[in-house]
Amino acid sequence: MIFKNLIRKKRDGLGLTREELEFFARGLTDASIPAEQVAAFAMAVFYRSMEPAETGALTAAMAASGLRLRWDELRDRGPVIDKHSTGGVGDKVSFLLAPIAAACGCFVPMISGRGLGHTGGTLDKLDAVPGYRSLPAVEDFRRVVSSVGCAIIGQTDELAPADRRLYAIRDVTATVESVPLITASILSKKIAAGLDALVMDIKTGSGAFMETLADARALARSIIGVAATTGLRTHALVTDMSQTLGWTVGNALEIAEAVEFLNGGARESRLEELVLSLVAEMLVMGRLAGDHAQARMLAEAAVRSGEAAQRFERMIAELGGPRDLLTHSARYLPRAPIIEPIFPVREGYVSDVDARAVGNVLVGLGGGRRVAGEVLDLAVGLSEVAPIGAHVGRERPLAMLHARSAEQVRQAADALRAATALSDRAVSPPPIIHEILVAA
Repeated sequence: MIFKNLIRKKRDGLGLTREELEFFARGLTDASIPAEQVAAFAMAVFYRSMEPAETGALTAAMAASGLRLRWDELRDRGPVIDKHSTGGVGDKVSFLLAPIAAACGCFVPMISGRGLGHTGGTLDKLDAVPGYRSLPAVEDFRRVVSSVGCAIIGQTDELAPADRRLYAIRDVTATVESVPLITASILSKKIAAGLDALVMDIKTGSGAFMETLADARALARSIIGVAATTGLRTHALVTDMSQTLGWTVGNALEIAEAVEFLNGGARESRLEELVLSLVAEMLVMGRLAGDHAQARMLAEAAVRSGEAAQRFERMIAELGGPRDLLTHSARYLPRAPIIEPIFPVREGYVSDVDARAVGNVLVGLGGGRRVAGEVLDLAVGLSEVAPIGAHVGRERPLAMLHARSAEQVRQAADALRAATALSDRAVSPPPIIHEILVAA
C-alpha cells in the first residue's frame, strides 16, 4: 500500500478498511510512515472523523501492535480494573485513586501518558519524584501490580507502541480533540493492559478537549461502544473541567497536594468528590461493593486508616522512588525559587475561569510541553488556586505563583487575571459530576 493514498481517502471523507488501518498501525510501530504523513493523516481524521467500525479497527490494530498483558494469576485475588481521564488542568486524581482502589481490593495496572497541549500529564508529574521509573520492564510492572495492588507507568516499547508514536504527534499538531483518535488511543492502551473493566473520566468545560457536554457525551458513547466490541466493560463519568481540579497546577505541586490528601490533611472538596466517586464506580464494577454507598464507605475508610497512603508509598519505592516520600516530600520534590501571590485587579467573587488559559500559564512557565520531547521545569506552577465561588481581593489572591524569573511572574500574572472573571455577587460552583453513562 502507498500511505499517501490512505491520507487522500480520509481527506476526501472516505472510509478505510481494516487492512488499511492495520497497515497504518504497522507503519506507526516501525516508523516506516514518516511523522509528516502521520500528522497529515491525523488532521484528515480530525476534520473527516471515522465511522464506529473504523475506530474499532484502528483501536484493535494499535492494541495488537505490541504485547498484550494477561493477569490470570490475579483473578482469584481481585478484579483488574483501571480509570482513565481525558485530561484536564490540575488533574492529580490517578495518584489518589490507584492506591485507594488497591487498598479496597482492586488491582490497578495504570498505563498513563504525558501532557497533551494545555493539559498536564500523569507521567510528567511523576518525573518530579526522584528515581521513579515510569518506564519499567514489563516484568517489574507485573511484580509491582501483584505485590502492591497498583502501578502507574507509561507506554513501554512493548505496550501499544503504535499509539505511543501517534500520541506524541497529535500533541504538537493540534489534532488532540478528535473523538476517534482519542477513543483509539485510550482503548488501545487499556486493551493491551489486559483489564477486566475500565472507568472513564470524560472531562467537559473550558479546560477539557471536549468543551461542551454534547461533545463529552459523544466521546463517552464512542469509548463505551468500541470497548464493548472488544469485551472490555466500560462505564463513563462525565465530569466538570471548567476550572482547576484541586488547589494546584504544576508537576511537583500536584504530587505534593496528593501526598497531603493521602496523609489525612486538607482536601479540596471537588477533588475529593471526584476521587471517591470514581473509586466507588470501580468497586461496584469489580463486585467489591454492592452499591455506591457501600463503595464510598470502603474508599473513605481506606484513606482514614492510612492503608491507601501505604500503598502509594510502596508503589513509589518499588518503582525506584524514595521510601519516605509521604513523610519527607519537601525534601524530594523540586521547589521554584520565586513564590509570589497573584492578586486580582479588584475584589469580587470568581464567577468564571478559562481553564485552558490557566493550563497555558503552566506551559508558559515551562511546566508544560510546547514541542515533542521538550524538557519540563517540574517545580513551576500555581498553588492555592481560587475556585469558582471564592471571594478574592487584597486578602485572598487568585493563586500563589511558583516561577523562575520576574519576567515569568509578570507574564503569568497577566495571563491568570485575564483567565478569571469576577462578579460582585456570590456565585455557586458547577457540580463536579454531570452524569454516569454505561453500555446500553
